[in-house]
Amino acid sequence: MRSPRPDTSAGGPSGPSRRALLYLGVCVVLVGLNLRTVFSSFSAILPEITAAADLPAWAVTLLTTAPVTLLGLFAPVAPRLARRFGAENVLLGAMALLTLGLLTRGLPLPGGSAVPLLLIGTVACGAAIALGNVLLPSIVKRDFTHRLGLMSGLYTTAICASAALGAGLTYPLLQATGSWRPSLALWAAPAALVVVLLVPVARRHRSAASAPPAPGGPSPWRSPVAWQVTLFMVFQAMMSFSVFAWLAPILRDRGVDGAAAGLIVAVSIVLQMTGSLVAPPLAVRLRDQRVLNAALGLMAGGGFVLSIFGPLPLIWVWTGLLGLGQGGLTAVALTMIALRTRSAAMAVRLSGMMQGVGYGLGSSGTFLVGQLLALTGGFAAAGGMFAVVGVLAAVFGWQAGRPRYVRE
Repeated sequence: MRSPRPDTSAGGPSGPSRRALLYLGVCVVLVGLNLRTVFSSFSAILPEITAAADLPAWAVTLLTTAPVTLLGLFAPVAPRLARRFGAENVLLGAMALLTLGLLTRGLPLPGGSAVPLLLIGTVACGAAIALGNVLLPSIVKRDFTHRLGLMSGLYTTAICASAALGAGLTYPLLQATGSWRPSLALWAAPAALVVVLLVPVARRHRSAASAPPAPGGPSPWRSPVAWQVTLFMVFQAMMSFSVFAWLAPILRDRGVDGAAAGLIVAVSIVLQMTGSLVAPPLAVRLRDQRVLNAALGLMAGGGFVLSIFGPLPLIWVWTGLLGLGQGGLTAVALTMIALRTRSAAMAVRLSGMMQGVGYGLGSSGTFLVGQLLALTGGFAAAGGMFAVVGVLAAVFGWQAGRPRYVRE
């Protein structure tokens, strides 16, 4: 399936130069490298935070669920902001907000509960990540159509790497600093670096702020293709964010110590990177993606179930299967945005719809795991839930994989 020529309207009559494209590509990857640390860093030391800050059960559920819910709430806003101010300017603002949110989570509140600042920082991070999630696929569609598979693979791999870094390094940071606060706040440093790097990108595209809004055209909300892609995203997101929020606690519940659990989760997410790097180029080369999408859905769901029920001596195998499947599943779900649209304008609108609904409903996965844990005292019920979710991801992945476009 051949992709249309790049839409260069946002970069001027002749589009951005090769050097500007290279710099933009690096920035896109580095943004992705900061979009998941808020999830995996918190869950990696959740028992320590709960004990030290005396977090009630409702606060734990809220802090693990709220970020994903906010991804759904703020995602539909991103296309409007991008039309008004330009995608690069909005991305710069989002990364600045993410930096502040990550820093706020680790600030002390003298004489008070840790919950308010944790919640404020988490809300800021969720809003910022929602904007970044929506804008990255549209920027790739607009400026990298000639390297769609490569760039999709690189930025989705960076997103997985972000989760791996948060999962693998936060517990050692806790041991090194002796407190959970700096081990969370230090994740603001790489986000701040990206803010600095995005400043020249935003300056080059400042003229987009005065450009007239793009014409409306047909709404993706009335497209069956858009809804199939969106529902595929829903069930992918239910598993993906549950991995970030709950895989480490699941392993701790099975008797794995904190350092080993963090390492296992980090390795699993590194394998997500492998899946996310390979899946988009493969999806772009295939005429349709039905078999690929369905296989990855079943692989991720099966890996999740086995991580809960499978023999503990083989836990590296189960979490490895989960990592490969989930990484590929996340990447192809995001790649569907580019493969099912003909223009960057529709790509950003589909991205807003798909991620708004996908993450909004997908957040129910982390919430339901928390509720099932509170009701049953264990993760067995969650294992049954993810068996069903994996099958549904495969069903809607099959539908979304058919070679059709959202009508424009």
